[in-house]
Amino acid sequence: MSAVNKKKELARFIRFGIVGTIGSIVDFGFLNLLTLVFNVPFLVSSVISFSLAVINNFILNRIWTFPGSRKEPIVHQLLQFGLVSVVGLLVRTPLLAWLEKVLIPIAEDNVPNLLTPTIVGHNASLAIAIGVVLVWNYFANRFWTFKNVPA
Repeated sequence: MSAVNKKKELARFIRFGIVGTIGSIVDFGFLNLLTLVFNVPFLVSSVISFSLAVINNFILNRIWTFPGSRKEPIVHQLLQFGLVSVVGLLVRTPLLAWLEKVLIPIAEDNVPNLLTPTIVGHNASLAIAIGVVLVWNYFANRFWTFKNVPA
């Protein structure tokens, strides 16, 4: 890969990361809204918030990160992006369940009274899981969903 292509790929990865950050805000926002305001169970809230973030991320990635992909059929790309995301969800959900059990007890001993250990544990779990799934999502989407976009 040439130096120019490496710079383009790095810029693309940074844009993917920015889109992911926006998606994370959607994810965290809906997770906390559903869990804290509507008392939806944590893992159910996580699946819903993840789904909303996936839709957000697909739209932004198609428009901004991989604009050359817009000539491809949107339904086909959305299905591929969705499938990559489902694999990410299959990694994320058990990871969240395990992290929740590990981090809430740690938070009980170390969190000031402003926040509950459950809120801290849930959000720390989600942050770690998002980081793990980000790597999978980028490479799977770059080389499958958006493979026709030149480097």
